[in-house]
Amino acid sequence: MANRFFISMEDGLSEPEWIKNVEPYMNLVTTEIGYDDEEVSIMFCTDSFIQQLNKQYRDIDSPTDVLSFENGEEYTDEDGEKWFSAGDIIISLETLPKNAEYFGVSENDELKRLLLHGLLHLNGYDHGEEHVEPNVEPTNEMLSLQEKTLKKYADYKII
Repeated sequence: MANRFFISMEDGLSEPEWIKNVEPYMNLVTTEIGYDDEEVSIMFCTDSFIQQLNKQYRDIDSPTDVLSFENGEEYTDEDGEKWFSAGDIIISLETLPKNAEYFGVSENDELKRLLLHGLLHLNGYDHGEEHVEPNVEPTNEMLSLQEKTLKKYADYKII
């Protein structure tokens, strides 16, 4: 069976044309790293929206690029199929271009990184205090898997 992705925008934000390309990318990377029968909700938002979540759930009163909220529950749908509700990924569209500039990459590459980063968190990975830094090879298992997967799909276009 495949994975399911529910993609939405914060109320009041217009849906970008490229949003239709998010699900095919997520299907590629979930298959690549061996996740199957997962449901993931992905929401794109503003800095103020993600800042509220960051303050409420992490006690950090500032915006961030991506937040992941694990669900981790299995359920059977109305058709009798079993699913794993992995959780929610929230991505700030205002921080995305700032990150791209910081890392010296395109917004497309940064979006792929944020989506994959959120997905890995939903599946139990953590990077502790280590973060991706420009021109620094990560040593953490999560970040190493993230960067390896991103290299494999370097030519994939979302934006």
